[in-house]
Amino acid sequence: MKQLCLFFLIAFASFFSVEVCGQARTLQQKMETIINGKKADVGVSVLYLEKRRSVSVNGDRHYPMQSVYKFHLALAVLHQVDKGKFRLNEKILVKKSDLLPDTWSPLRDKYPAGNVSLPLSEIIKFSVSWSDNNACDILFRLLGGPNKVHQYIAGLGIKDCAIVATEEEMHKDDKVQFLNWSTPKSVNTLLEKFCRGQVLKKNTGDFLMKVMEETTTGANKIKGLLPLGTVVAHKTGSSGMNKEGITAASNDAGIVTLRNGKKMIITVFVSMSKEREEENDRIIAELAKAAWEEGH
Repeated sequence: MKQLCLFFLIAFASFFSVEVCGQARTLQQKMETIINGKKADVGVSVLYLEKRRSVSVNGDRHYPMQSVYKFHLALAVLHQVDKGKFRLNEKILVKKSDLLPDTWSPLRDKYPAGNVSLPLSEIIKFSVSWSDNNACDILFRLLGGPNKVHQYIAGLGIKDCAIVATEEEMHKDDKVQFLNWSTPKSVNTLLEKFCRGQVLKKNTGDFLMKVMEETTTGANKIKGLLPLGTVVAHKTGSSGMNKEGITAASNDAGIVTLRNGKKMIITVFVSMSKEREEENDRIIAELAKAAWEEGH
């Protein structure tokens, strides 16, 4: 009887393993089909949190993060809140000189004269939810620069990631954006740690999750082809198209809540693309949809 039970357990485990591998191959084939023929370098990594199953295409390649790194920055700031160095309701002086022109900044649009004291929580919201470049650099200065953020992220065990330059520095020289890089798998690992509550305390973690769910940018990226009302906590990144018609980065990374309540983590980097912006968004949306369908 024991031998018979053992036989059935081994058979079931083998069947389950084959089925999971088959599902992974099917999704990978779908993703490769979506990417093939596109005039862009595309990297994607998907992680089904509860099953701990991942599927990637070009998941180990280095890609410019652009504003995706504002998620990393927010974690570093909120870690200091957890340590008691800052408070979410602490007032931060935003000077006129902090509000640089010719850069994406809803913060500057709302407070054009500057010289206003705002809660740290509001500056984080501007940086993450609105992807505000001036708010991002205010937070970098608050921590002591990009290297402080890089050291913190590395200290979490996150490899294949570099954070070295501010938004202002990237805007001065297009080539600098390539110094802020990550692999899709690395971003997923960080998102997983965050989602599992391994990075921040509950209060700050819940705050950041809500801020990411309220992201106003990238409506046509990960969320683009998912059912209306799907909860997505994400951070986008985009370089815009240069005068040669090349988009260095069109990115989105986030945590998707599936219909069954389980979580799917997905990071998509579209780099050096000669496609139109709408097509770059469509690539991300189709990859997210394929992963969503496999997750049910």
